[in-house]
Amino acid sequence: MKRKSIYLIRHGETDLNRQGVVQGSGVDSKLNDWGQAQADAFFNAYQHVPFDKIYTSALQRTHQSVRGFIAQGIPHESYAGLNEISWGVREGKEPNTGDSQYYRELVNKWKNGEVNESAEGGESPEDVRNRQIPVIETILSRPHERNILIAMHGRAIRVLLTTLFDQPLVRMDDYDHSNLCLYRINYSYDTQRFELEVSNDITHLLSLEIPQTI
Repeated sequence: MKRKSIYLIRHGETDLNRQGVVQGSGVDSKLNDWGQAQADAFFNAYQHVPFDKIYTSALQRTHQSVRGFIAQGIPHESYAGLNEISWGVREGKEPNTGDSQYYRELVNKWKNGEVNESAEGGESPEDVRNRQIPVIETILSRPHERNILIAMHGRAIRVLLTTLFDQPLVRMDDYDHSNLCLYRINYSYDTQRFELEVSNDITHLLSLEIPQTI
């Protein structure tokens, strides 16, 4: 039976994550020190896995989250199709009551089935799914890549998982995510189906000391 093992992670923490600032695809932020420590912890836990390929979004926070594996010489490809959803004109702004209310209302619309509703100046979940599908097809067209590592973003991961498991986009928020969490998924080329093995796993981070905040 031909199978592909997919290790899907969310990027490590950025300063904007810590500040509660929405980043989206239009803000190319770097990992902070804690995010780098998360990336190192994940590498230490999974460096034994014989990855054949690394896939990331086009944003540097995903590249930095897998830099240890890239440094080993594992082939790496970057796709804008894996970028975070574009949250539009409100990306990168300091948290405020008005924007927070806007995001709550937008996500509620998505939960109620309005998944073609775009963020102002940004994308809808349907837009994200449509740009992810060609990347998924590319990845699946390479059965010789038995173990792959994919680094992505929170909302984009939620969209991707509903696509892989043939679910409607209203189910996106069934999938929780933390910085540098792991989803492990198996794909069978015989049945052409995906199987979820591990969900939002952060056990590889438990040895880290919680960063001090001032």
